[in-house]
Amino acid sequence: MSVDSASPAEVTGPAGVSGGMHYDFEDAQSGDLGALAAIADAMKSDSLADRLESLKRLSVLALAMGEERTRDELIPFLDESIDDEDELLLSLAEVLGDFVQYVGGPKYAFVLLRPLENLAAAEETVVREKAVESINKLVDCMDQPQVEEYLIPCIARLSSGEWFTSRSSAAGLYAAAYGKVTDAIQSKLRAGYEALCKDDTPMIRRAAASNLEGVVDKIAQEHVLTFAIPNFRRLAEDDQDSVRLLTVEPLVAITKRLTTEECKQHLGESVQRLCSDKSWRVRYMVADHFVAIAKNIKDQDLQEELVSVAIALMHDNEAEVRAAICTQLDGLADLAAPEAVVARFCGPLQELVDDPSQHVRSTLAKHIGSLCRVFGKDGTIEHLLPLLLRLLKDSFPEVRLNIISKLDVVDSVVGIDSLSQSLLPAIVELAEDKQWRVRLAIIEYVPLIASQLGVQFFDEQLSNLCMSWLGDPVYSIREAATINLKKLTDVFGVDWARSTIIPKILAMANHPNYLYRMTTIFAITTIAPSVTPEIVRDQILPALECLVNDPIPNIRFNVAKSLEPLAAALRRSSDTAALETSVIRPTLARLEEDPDPDVRFYAHRSLENIKAGEDLGAAAPKLSAAA
Repeated sequence: MSVDSASPAEVTGPAGVSGGMHYDFEDAQSGDLGALAAIADAMKSDSLADRLESLKRLSVLALAMGEERTRDELIPFLDESIDDEDELLLSLAEVLGDFVQYVGGPKYAFVLLRPLENLAAAEETVVREKAVESINKLVDCMDQPQVEEYLIPCIARLSSGEWFTSRSSAAGLYAAAYGKVTDAIQSKLRAGYEALCKDDTPMIRRAAASNLEGVVDKIAQEHVLTFAIPNFRRLAEDDQDSVRLLTVEPLVAITKRLTTEECKQHLGESVQRLCSDKSWRVRYMVADHFVAIAKNIKDQDLQEELVSVAIALMHDNEAEVRAAICTQLDGLADLAAPEAVVARFCGPLQELVDDPSQHVRSTLAKHIGSLCRVFGKDGTIEHLLPLLLRLLKDSFPEVRLNIISKLDVVDSVVGIDSLSQSLLPAIVELAEDKQWRVRLAIIEYVPLIASQLGVQFFDEQLSNLCMSWLGDPVYSIREAATINLKKLTDVFGVDWARSTIIPKILAMANHPNYLYRMTTIFAITTIAPSVTPEIVRDQILPALECLVNDPIPNIRFNVAKSLEPLAAALRRSSDTAALETSVIRPTLARLEEDPDPDVRFYAHRSLENIKAGEDLGAAAPKLSAAA
């Protein structure tokens, strides 16, 4: 069956349906000739949806045609039929990147270059990027002769294309080809890439700057100085800020390849210029990669200078730049002389805490805790804890949330005693924050505080607070509060739970508000696996029996759901296992006759699951004996 023209017999399905009619493409998976013809026919359809569907099934058609005919007929057809529908071109570019196995394997991978080369010159950016990505996939499975014979001419054609689209795509192919060719061709590739760096069109220079990092990683050490640095400088001094900002990542790659002296000699001035660039977008990119650049440079004097530059960026006019440099705080502190860290950073940090941008304060809150390690215990208590306290009281909830989420880092340096004395009052205040996500973060932090402070402190300072969360109007808070009580039971032990927490939970079972009664069920169900079967028998089960007759159906069907895990808890002890038969099953049987259909459904499901669990438990010893 030719792709270009199929005979009527070949494009007619088994039921005699015309090839122009709708086919079930799934039939092609089993080799149905009509469906295969439908794929070929749909590729020439006026409908974009049909053509897209045909591309998804292209591999099926290729398998049916065989490798040779796929190379000789299908690929040329695809090349010739490329149209201007961007969605279709994008799909085709993606498909061809994974098509090597259908044209005969790596030996014939070059066959796919021609259509992909045309796609790499398309007008739409995403199509060109996907075509370049697919060509680079092909390069991975091509050997040196293939690369030199087919890929290098392809790169040359794209690099000399009349339109900027082909030249911008060419920049993304040099790195993949470079390591698979001879020294002579590598020299030509360097010259070709340099021409792209000098191109008159800003879009080409942007593409060259964007892909320079990959080329730097592939070239020999000697060419870092003679090729990479001159082109980096040229692009870093470009009159377009959209080009300059893309030179920061190549700069990081170059600094990795140079010695300390070479970095100081060849890059010091360029780094300083980028850090003080008139465009905030360039300064943002530098700030975002600051530590990587500074650490790769390795020169102590230059690193000290860069710390001063970083502090200047903390005072930048643009909030995005100040936020970006805040993400580098941990590494920045390591660059400065240890004895000068506190003196150099305290002033800028105090200003950032009061920054008018909530995004800056939020980013600072997320990363300021990493400085505790460098400041040490005394420095943290004296200088950082006051700043943390101010951030904990920030008006923006995300700032408070970020501080809370990193308190464990502070705790590891100063200890829980210092932390509780200075920050606990603020944490308790935040437990009633109007933003429920802040309250949720506090709940998740409480078990850590409790484990460090001990039972007495918890009972005096935090016990009532934990219980109040069970009545929170937000369900996520109530759910987290029940999980929190289970974690506290694991920390403080069963006896503590029996005397302190469980009585308070069970007292809520008589609350007039049904949400409190509902939370009682959730809480005791969650805690049950962590307490003894005797506590379930003596305290939990009687409370649930009282709720069986609750007037609210939601309460009753949650009782039915909770009886299933309680039955499992009671089975853990021979002294309580009989309660499953004498109490739980009769209770569920009674609920199976409830007037509410949901109650009946959950009661029946729990009863069935309990019976299944009992049968499984009875079968386990027999299986062990048989083994």
